[in-house]
Amino acid sequence: MKVDATLHCCFLFIVINFLFPLAVLAAVAGQEPDHSHGCAHGSCYPATGDLLVGREKNLKASSTCGMRKKEPYCIVSHLQDEKKCFDCDSRRPYDPVYNTINHRIENVITTFKPHRKKSWWQSENGKSEVFVQLDLEAEFHFTHLIMTFKTFRPAAMLIERSADFGRTWQVYRYFSHDCSATFRGVSQGPLRNINDVICESRYSDIEPSTEGEVIYRVLDPAIRIEDPYSPNIQNQLKITNLRVNFTKLHTLGDNLLDPRAEIKEKYYYAIYELVVRGNCFCYGHASECAPIDGIRDDIEGMVHGRCVCNHNTKGLNCEQCDDFYNDLPWRPAEGRNTNACKMQCKNITDLLLCLWIMCNCNSHSNLCHFDMAVYLATGNVSGGVCDDCQHNTMGRNCEMCKPFYYKDPIKDIRDQQCQCDHRGTVSGSSQCDPVSGDCFCKRLVTGRSCDQCLPEHWALSHDLNGCRGCECDIGGALDNHCSMESGQCRCRSHMTGRQCMQVESGYFFMALDHFLYEAELAKMGQGSTLETREHQPGRPATWTGIGFARVPEGGTLEFLISNVPYSMEYDLLIRYESQMPRDWEEVRLTVIRPGPIPTSSPCGNTIPDDDRLTVSLPAGARFMVPPQPVCLERGVTYTLRFEFRRYQDANSILNGAANAVLLVDSIALMPRHSSMEMFNTGDPASSNRKQTYERYRCHEGAKSVTRPLMSDTCAKLITSMSAIINDGALPCNCDLQGSISSMCDVRGGQCRCRSNVIGRRCDQCAPGTYGFGPSGCIACGCSLEGSVTRLCDKFTGQCQCRPGAFGQHCDGCQAGYWGFPSCRPCQCNGHADECDQRTGACIRCRDNTGGDKCDRCANGYYGNPVLGKASSGQCRPCPCPDGPHSGRHFAASCYQDNRNRQIICNCNQGYTGARCEECAPGYYGNPSQPGGRCQPCQCNNNIDMSDMVACDRQTGECRKCLYNTEGPNCGICKSGYFGDASRRNCRKCTCNFLGTERSQCMEREDCVCQRTTGQCQCLPNVIGLTCDHCAPNHWNLASGKGCETCGCDPNNSVTSSCNEFTGQCQCRDGFGGKTCTDCQENYWGDPRTQCRACDCDWRGIETSQCNRVTGHCVCQQGVSGVRCDQCARGFSGQFPNCQPCHQCFGDWDRIVQDLAVRTKTLAERAHEIQTTGLTGAYEKAFRDLEEKLAQAQGIVNARNATAAAVATLMELIEDLRAQIGETTDTLNRLEGDLTIVQDSNSEASKELSALEREAKELNLTSEQLHHQLDVLKNSNFLGAYDSIRSSYNKSRDAERRANESTTTKPSTVSQSADTRRRTERLIASKKDDFNRKNAANKRALGDLNARAQGLDMKKINEKVCGAPGDAPCEESPCGGAGCRDDEGNRHCGGLNCNGAVAVADNALERAKHAEKELNKAMGEVEGLFTKVAEAKSKAEQAKGKAQAALDKATATKNKVERSNNDLRDLIKQIRDFLTQEGADPDSIEAVANRVLELSIPASPLQIRHLADEIKERVRSLSNVDAILEQTQDDVRKAEQLLLDAKRARHRAEGVKTTAETVKQALMDAKNAQTSAEKAIARAKADIGDTEARLAQIESETSNSERNLNDAMDRLGTLGQEINALKTKRANNSMAAARAEETATMARDKANEAKQILDGQLTDKYHEVQQRVDTKAKAVKDAKKRAESLRDEAKELLRDAQNKLQRLAELEKNYEENQRRLEGKARQLDGLEDKMKAILSDINKQIQIYNTCQ
Repeated sequence: MKVDATLHCCFLFIVINFLFPLAVLAAVAGQEPDHSHGCAHGSCYPATGDLLVGREKNLKASSTCGMRKKEPYCIVSHLQDEKKCFDCDSRRPYDPVYNTINHRIENVITTFKPHRKKSWWQSENGKSEVFVQLDLEAEFHFTHLIMTFKTFRPAAMLIERSADFGRTWQVYRYFSHDCSATFRGVSQGPLRNINDVICESRYSDIEPSTEGEVIYRVLDPAIRIEDPYSPNIQNQLKITNLRVNFTKLHTLGDNLLDPRAEIKEKYYYAIYELVVRGNCFCYGHASECAPIDGIRDDIEGMVHGRCVCNHNTKGLNCEQCDDFYNDLPWRPAEGRNTNACKMQCKNITDLLLCLWIMCNCNSHSNLCHFDMAVYLATGNVSGGVCDDCQHNTMGRNCEMCKPFYYKDPIKDIRDQQCQCDHRGTVSGSSQCDPVSGDCFCKRLVTGRSCDQCLPEHWALSHDLNGCRGCECDIGGALDNHCSMESGQCRCRSHMTGRQCMQVESGYFFMALDHFLYEAELAKMGQGSTLETREHQPGRPATWTGIGFARVPEGGTLEFLISNVPYSMEYDLLIRYESQMPRDWEEVRLTVIRPGPIPTSSPCGNTIPDDDRLTVSLPAGARFMVPPQPVCLERGVTYTLRFEFRRYQDANSILNGAANAVLLVDSIALMPRHSSMEMFNTGDPASSNRKQTYERYRCHEGAKSVTRPLMSDTCAKLITSMSAIINDGALPCNCDLQGSISSMCDVRGGQCRCRSNVIGRRCDQCAPGTYGFGPSGCIACGCSLEGSVTRLCDKFTGQCQCRPGAFGQHCDGCQAGYWGFPSCRPCQCNGHADECDQRTGACIRCRDNTGGDKCDRCANGYYGNPVLGKASSGQCRPCPCPDGPHSGRHFAASCYQDNRNRQIICNCNQGYTGARCEECAPGYYGNPSQPGGRCQPCQCNNNIDMSDMVACDRQTGECRKCLYNTEGPNCGICKSGYFGDASRRNCRKCTCNFLGTERSQCMEREDCVCQRTTGQCQCLPNVIGLTCDHCAPNHWNLASGKGCETCGCDPNNSVTSSCNEFTGQCQCRDGFGGKTCTDCQENYWGDPRTQCRACDCDWRGIETSQCNRVTGHCVCQQGVSGVRCDQCARGFSGQFPNCQPCHQCFGDWDRIVQDLAVRTKTLAERAHEIQTTGLTGAYEKAFRDLEEKLAQAQGIVNARNATAAAVATLMELIEDLRAQIGETTDTLNRLEGDLTIVQDSNSEASKELSALEREAKELNLTSEQLHHQLDVLKNSNFLGAYDSIRSSYNKSRDAERRANESTTTKPSTVSQSADTRRRTERLIASKKDDFNRKNAANKRALGDLNARAQGLDMKKINEKVCGAPGDAPCEESPCGGAGCRDDEGNRHCGGLNCNGAVAVADNALERAKHAEKELNKAMGEVEGLFTKVAEAKSKAEQAKGKAQAALDKATATKNKVERSNNDLRDLIKQIRDFLTQEGADPDSIEAVANRVLELSIPASPLQIRHLADEIKERVRSLSNVDAILEQTQDDVRKAEQLLLDAKRARHRAEGVKTTAETVKQALMDAKNAQTSAEKAIARAKADIGDTEARLAQIESETSNSERNLNDAMDRLGTLGQEINALKTKRANNSMAAARAEETATMARDKANEAKQILDGQLTDKYHEVQQRVDTKAKAVKDAKKRAESLRDEAKELLRDAQNKLQRLAELEKNYEENQRRLEGKARQLDGLEDKMKAILSDINKQIQIYNTCQ
C-alpha cells in the first residue's frame, strides 16, 4: 500500500509540474465557451431564414406543366384582356429573356428579382391531386409557411410533416372551402392546444382570383405557451420533410357541363412564391450552423443544417454529448439552463484529460496548477488553482476583484475581451478601448460592441454610417422608431408597408374635402327649396349629391356637424352656383356650439367672434373658402348656420333683382395644414413638409368638384394628414349592391359605382333614375311633354304627370284617347275602343271593319260602316265566289255598284270572272272545286301571260314557249340555242364551222351547242366555247379535220407552240424549217453536223431557199443545175437566156424517159438477184419444208409413237416429196425465163445507144435554130422605127391639151380665176356680219365660262364621291369630277368614302359577297348531301360485295372439298387396283382407258395449270379482307361526312331551305339527337317567356321562387328580381308613412292610394302565383320529355355500339375463314405433289402395257 501511494504521488507530481501548464494552455485556447453567441448562460438558437434558399434540388412537385411537351393553358380574366391563352414549356430552365414559359417548382423560391411575378410554378391542367414536397438533409425547426398563389387558391389542401426523413407523416393543418364535405370527421376548431389538428376555411375561398395567400404558423400566437422549451413544443417544430397536398381545384362549374379538354385548360394550381421559415434544429446547444459536407457554403441566405455545437455536445443536431463528457445524460438546453455535458475525473488516469477543464480562470489567467487539497475539498469535482490572475482579479478561479476594485454589476466577470461587431465599427476593426473595452462605432451605431443602431435607425451593415434612418411616415406610423433588423415601423390602424405609407386593401386615405355636407340635406329656412339636377351621361358632374338648395335672399341653411374626427382648425369650403349677375354681398356664417368651450380643450382659445364669419360669394366662382378657419373638436356636435342676407348694394338694385336666388351645393370641412403638428413643430422636416405642401398648392386641388389629377407629392402628404386625423386608414365600405367591387380608390375612397349610381359609397341612385339594386339604377325616362319634371319616384320610377298625361313615364293618353299631349277621344265609329296614341288610328277594329277610323269594310267585305250616314250598315262578306274564310274566296275586295246594286269583285292576281271563279291567262287550276286554287303556270316567265292558250288552264303545261325556249316548263333553250331560259337569255349557238364536228351542224351557220353553256362539240385538238381556235401546240384549223400538232423540235425551237395558221415554229438562231429541224433560211445540210449556205445563181432561181437536204437550188422554168446556172433539158441558148426547144423534143423526151425508168427497174432487179441469189424468191417455201421436216423428225424421235402418229408421219413425208418436186419444176422454168430476159436486155441496150445518138443530133439542131432566131431579132430596124414614131405622136398630143387649157375661152384657168373673184366678193360682203356674230359668240362664251367658274361642285362631289369637293385631285382620297388615277381611269369614290358611288359600290360588293356566300353554302351543302348519299351507296355496295365474296368463298370451298373427296376416292381405287396381285394386262388396259375417259391430266404442265387455277381461286377469296377494309373506310368516311354536314348546318343557318335539306339528310342518323335538341329549345323558349312575363311583376313570389329553383336552376335570377320587388313594395310603404307624417293634408289621399296599390299588388300576386305554378309544371313536363329523349338517345347509342361489336365479330369470323382457306390451299399443294407421283406411276404402267402389247 505504501509503495502504491508513493508511486501515485510521484506520478501526480510529474503531471502537476510538467504537463499541467501545457494542459491549461490547451484548455484556454480550445475549450472555453464562445460567449459572443449567448450560449454560455442558457439555451441558444440559430437565426431563422427561408429553408428553400439553396435547396432547389430538394424541392419537388408531383405535377408540372410542360415537362414532356409544350402544353396550352388559359386564364380567367376580364373581357378587355386581349390574350387569354398561353403555352407552358418546362423542358428547359427558366430565363427572364429567352425562356419565360418555364414553370418548374424552383420558380417559387424567393429571389427579390424584378421578374418575381413573371415566373411561377404551375401544375398540369385539370389535375386535382397534386403535392409539393421539401426534403431536408437534417432536422430543422419549422416556424411558419407562406404561399402566394397566381390562380385561385385550392378548394381543399393539407400540410403535413415528417420528422424521420419521410418514414412517417403527421398532418399539421387541413384547409377546405367546405371542411365537413371534404375532410369528414376533422374538427373545425377553434384551436385549443398547440398540437390540435383542425380544418379551417379562411384560405380556401374562390376570391381573390390571383395573389391570394395561405399562411400557416406552427405556433399560433393566439394560444399562450407556458414553456416554449418543453419537449412537446420542440417536437412540434421539428421536421425533416414538409409536404403540401392540394386535393381539390376551385372551378367555375363549367367543367361539370362540358367535359372537353379545352375547359380544363384554365383550371390548375399555380404559385408565385413559397416561403418556408425555420432554422437548423440544435436542441438549444448552438447559435449558428455550418454547411453539411457536400453542401455549398457560398449561397447567400441559405440556412445550413450542421449545428456548430456548444455545451460539450456533438452531432449533426447536437444530439449527443462530446467525447469524455458523459458524466451526465444528454439533455436539450432549456431556458437559462444549458444542461451542458460534464465529465468527472474519477481516477488518476483520467486526470490528465480533465485538468484543463478544471481550471476555470474566467479568462483572467492562462496558467494554473492542480491542488490536491482543493480537489478533495470540492468533493472530487475540481482541483485546479489559477496562477497570476490578471485584470485586478484574484481567487482560485480569478473570480474576485482585488481590494479597492469593484465588478461591473451588469457584466459577466469573464467579459473582458474586445467583442466588437465588425459591421458597426470604424473600418471594420475589432479593436476596442484598452481601458474601458468600448468599441469604436460608426456615426449611426451605438453599443459597447457597436452592435446596435441609434434610435430611429436600422439595418446595421458595412455602410459608411453603419445604419440607415427609419424614415417612418409622419402620419402613417405611430413614431419614427423601427425594428433594427427589418426596419418595419409601427403603423397606425390599417396602414401597411415598411414606412407605413400604404393603406391596406379595402381602405383608403381621405381627400381634403372628405367631410362633405350636402345643402339639399340641410335644414332649410322659409323660402328655401330643393332643386334636384339630373346627371348628363358622358359629362362630368359639376356638383355633388342629388342637386342644390335653392336659397332666396334672406334665406337660411343649417348644417348639423357631428362627425369631427380630430380636434383642430378647419377651413370651411362653400360650393355654390350663382344665378345672378352680381356678387352676393353678405353671407353670415355662425358656429353654434352645444355649450361654453373649456379652456383646457384644444379650442380653448376660441372667442365668440371667431364663430361668426361674414363673407361674400363672387358671381363668377363656384366655391369660396373664408380666410378665417373654425376650430372644431372631436366628439362634439355643432350646427353651422348660413344666413344669405343681401344679394347686392340696395342702391344698385334693378328690376327683378329682389327675386335673387343662390344655388348652394354643399359645404366641406378641410383640415388646415398649418394647425397640424406635422407642419408646425419647427424642425427642418416639418418646415420642409409645409413648404412642399404650399409650393405644390395641395390645398387648392380639393376645392372644385371637378379636380385635376393629384400629384404624388401631394398624395404622400395628404396620406399622412389622413392617417393622423383618422388614426389610420378609413374603410371603403362600398355598398354591396351599388358598387362593382368592395375595393375603392386609395385616394379619396371613391367606390366603383354601377350604372346610374352615385355617392362615394355608391349607395344611392343618381337624379333621374330609380330602382337601386344589384344592377344599378334605371333611368326614369319621363316624358318632357307629359311630366312636370324629369325626376321620378326613386322606388317605383313613377313620373309626376301633367293633367291629361298617363303612364309610368307620363308619355301617353289614357285608353280611348289620342294626340298626346293634347289628348282627344278616338274616332272609331263605334267599332273599336282604342286607337294609336300618336296617330289616332284605331286599333283592333271590330265588325269586319278597317281603316284608321274603322270607317271602311275590311278586305273581303263590303258596305258602309260609318256612323250617322244614311247609307250606313253592316259589312257583309264579298261573294267572290264565296265569302272570306270559306276556302273559296279569291278577291282582295269588292264593292256594290250604286246604279245596278251589283257586287263587283276585285279579283286577286291569277283569277278572273264576275265572281273570280276562273283562272286568268297564265294561271291554271280548278277554283270551282273545294280547296281549288289558281297557280301561276311554271313556264319560267317565257310565255305571253295575256295569251289564253299559252299554257294549259287545267294542268299548267306550257304550250307556247317564247324567247327561243322549249320544254314542258319552257325551262330549256331550243336546239341550236344556249343560255339560262329562266332569265330569257337564250342565244343562238355561234360555232365555228371549221372547228366543230360535222354531225353537229346542219348548215355552215346552223350548228348545235350545249344548251346551258353554249359549248360547241369540237374536233380533235380544237378548243374554245365556239371551237374557234386550236389547242396549245396545235395548228391548221382550216383543214376542217381538227388541228395538227406543231411538232416543234424541243431543242431547236424557242417554244413548243407554232403559228396557228401556217404551223411555223419559232426557231432558235441557226435553225429553220417548219419544225426547226432544218438549217436556218438560205442554208442547207444537217443542223446537228454542219449547215452550208445555199450557193445559187440569183438569175435562175425561183426562191432563195435551196433544198435543205441536198442543197439543190429551186430553179426557174427552163433552168437547171445544182446552182440553177445552166439551161434545163428541153431548153436551148446561153444561160440565163434559155429558150424552149422545138415541140418534137417533148415527144422524143417522153420515150427516152420511159426507157430510162424500165432500164432502172431492171437494173435494181438484177442487183437484188446478185445480192440474194436465185433462191431469195423461194425462201418462204423452203421454210415450210423445214418446218414439216422438223415435225416429222419429232414424231420419229418420240418414244411412245402410236399408230396414228406413224400415219401422220407418212402423210408428212408424202407432202414433202410433192413440194420438193414442184419446187424443182419451178426452178427449171425460172432458169429458162432468166435466159430470155438476158437476151432481151442485150437488145434493149443496143436500142438505148441508138436513141442517145439521135437525141444528141436533135440537141444540135435545136441550138442552130435558136442562133438563127437571135440574128433575125437584131436585124429588124422597122420595128424600132415604129416604136419611136408612136412615142412622138403621144408627146405632141399632150402639148396640145396643155395649150388649150390656157388659150381657149372659157378655159380651165379662166374658170378658176372667176371662182376666186366670186369668193373674194362674198367674203367682203359677209365680213361685218361674221365679225358681229363672232363677237357675240365670244361674249356668250365668256358668260358661260364665268358661270362655269362660279359653279360649286363641292356638294355634288361630296354627295357623289364622298369627300370634300374643294380638294385637288392629287390630295383627295375620294377623287371627284375630272379626277383620274395613275392609269388614266376616272377616279370617284373609294375606301372610307361615303358618297353615292362608294355606297353603291359597297352595296354591290355586299350583294355579290352575299350571293357568293349563299352559292358557296348551297354548293357545300349539296356536296355534303351528295357525299353522304354516295357514302351510303358505297357502303351498301361494299356490303353486297362482301356478302357475294363470302357466298363465292363458301361455294368454292364446298366445291374444292367435294373435288378433293372425289379425287381421294379415285386415287385410292387406282392405287388399290394396281397393287393387287394377279392383275392381268386386260384389266390394266381397261383401267387405263377409264382413267383417260375421266380426263385426268396427262402431263405435268396440265396438272400444274390446274393447280395454279385452284390457287388463283383461293387467292381471290382474300379480297374479302380488302372489301371489309374498304367498307370500314367508307363507314368512317360516312361518319366524318355526317359530322361535316352538322357543322355546315350551323354555318348555313341563314339559308333556310338548304338547312332544311341538310336536316332532312341527317334525320336518319341523328333522329334522337334532333328530338332532344328540339325539346331543349322548347324548354329554353318556355323559360324565356316565363322570364319576360315575370319581369313586370311587382309582388312577393318567394314560394314560387323555391318551386322554380327546384324545377330549373336557370330561373335562379328570379329570386333576386322578386326580392327587389319586395324591397320596392316596402319602400313604397315607408314613403307613404313619411308622406303621412310630413303632409297631413294629403293623408286621406295617400291611404286611399296605398289601399288601391295593395289591392292591385294582391291581385297581381295571385295572378303571378298561378302563372308561376303553370310555368313550373310546363318546365317539369319539358324536363321529363327531354330526359325521355335523352334515354332514347342513349338506347340508340347502345344499339349502335352493339352493332359495331357484331361487325367486329363478323370481321373475326372472316379472318378465321381466311386462315382455314389458307390451310386448305396448303393441303392442295400437298395433293398436287401426290398427284404428280400418281401420274408418274400411271406413266410407268402405260409403258409396261405398251411393252406387253
